[in-house]
Amino acid sequence: MSLRDWIIPNDHVFFDIFEQLADTTTEAARLLVDLIDDYTNIEQKVKAIKKFEHQGDALAHRAYAELNRSFITPLEPEEISRLTTALDDMLDFVDGTARKMLTYGIEETDPYMREFAKIIYLQSSEVAVAVREVRNLKKPENLEKKCIEINRLENLADDVLAHAITDLFNNNDAIRIIKLKGIYESLEEATDKSEDAANVLADIAIRHS
Repeated sequence: MSLRDWIIPNDHVFFDIFEQLADTTTEAARLLVDLIDDYTNIEQKVKAIKKFEHQGDALAHRAYAELNRSFITPLEPEEISRLTTALDDMLDFVDGTARKMLTYGIEETDPYMREFAKIIYLQSSEVAVAVREVRNLKKPENLEKKCIEINRLENLADDVLAHAITDLFNNNDAIRIIKLKGIYESLEEATDKSEDAANVLADIAIRHS
């Protein structure tokens, strides 16, 4: 590696990592939808999601390593760090929710879980598209529209959580309440992480437009 390559790395490397990390999250979210829609072979499906989480960790570590050795970056170092963390958090919560369902011994899923999973997948897909807009910010309005949609979906998730908790407390089974409340809240937190990523992307669009 030449001195120039060490000081000024390929600008595309960060964009590549962002896109790969977003795509990995979308694939994990798709598997979460499949797990909840077809609640069979649970352990196998949870392990499949975990593999994507490991891939995401490797991509995040690579981004931080590139950042630590780079003097000049296409975005502000803080922006690169925040976006990497936000994308990685999305994936962690998808994986964490799936593992929690297995650990809690959830016997069946319900319409609320299915609605949450659908929202998470839609958000992940929107984030994956939005991340690609960061590579070329000549039209920041495209990125801003995606961020608005991601936030809209998070608001829908808040409504789903409110209805789910209301229905849940009509039940007298304390153990069931504890388990399902934990799952619902974990699913809703996953949508919050997508909103966090959207907020970072919106900040980037504003700063660089």
